[in-house]
Amino acid sequence: MGHPHRHQGRPKTCEVIDFDEAMLNACPPEVQADLMMEARLLAGVFAPHGDATALERIAIQLSAGERDGEMDRAHARRVAAALKRLARDR
Repeated sequence: MGHPHRHQGRPKTCEVIDFDEAMLNACPPEVQADLMMEARLLAGVFAPHGDATALERIAIQLSAGERDGEMDRAHARRVAAALKRLARDR
């Protein structure tokens, strides 16, 4: 049986990265603006009260692949990230 490993010095810290936020931030500003506009349009149709929970549900559906044939997976993920940002900003 091995001995427990003892750390020398300070333990390393972990950085938690919000993948959706990082993906959205990686887009050029004009693309971000377009994605946010698309997210607002979707929110107006499917979550007219602006409920953060409803916005999160829409984002989850888009991320899970529940979308029509007109939107590819990469775009759906970016729109989902924009919807999550809208939900967080509410």
